[in-house]
Amino acid sequence: MNKNMEIYVLLTHTGTLFSRTIQLYTKDRLNHASIAFDRDLTEVYSFGRKSPNNPFIAGFVKENVRSEFFKHSTCAVYKCEVSQTAYMNIRKRIYHMEQNQDLYKYNLFGLLGVMFNIEIEREYAYFCSQFVASVFEQGGVSLVNKPPLFVTPGDLENTSMLELVYNGKLRSYTGAGEELQPAGSFRTA
Repeated sequence: MNKNMEIYVLLTHTGTLFSRTIQLYTKDRLNHASIAFDRDLTEVYSFGRKSPNNPFIAGFVKENVRSEFFKHSTCAVYKCEVSQTAYMNIRKRIYHMEQNQDLYKYNLFGLLGVMFNIEIEREYAYFCSQFVASVFEQGGVSLVNKPPLFVTPGDLENTSMLELVYNGKLRSYTGAGEELQPAGSFRTA
């Protein structure tokens, strides 16, 4: 019997200058997308900044959503039920990316492509929502009815493929409270 598995999509708004700039264009309240393999968000991946103080050094990241960087973030947590085969394909893809993370870069040009509705695909480069949509698609699960190059966090928020689990302050969901970890112990957008 092929039991369904759950994968989570985390949408956040950190309030950084970069996040607010994206929000000016998209008008979406949440402007960063990540994928998680557990409901507790202990294993979270995305494309974003590798250092909390520099948004220009970015690429594939394993995020620590309990870090100080996310202290004031709002979020929505969604779950997606997938087959075991899809789950394993998605896991393998992310494992491969993690093992080769130095190859991967942030697709800033791709964000411009979204703005102007032009396909700007770069090898080994993704922006956060493109990454989430691509990884699901490579696993055999299409989250939205458009190419990953054009997927925004707002598209993920509005797809019927995802079921809302939580909406509110990220630290309330994770229970981080006063046990926040230093900002240097993570990577994110």
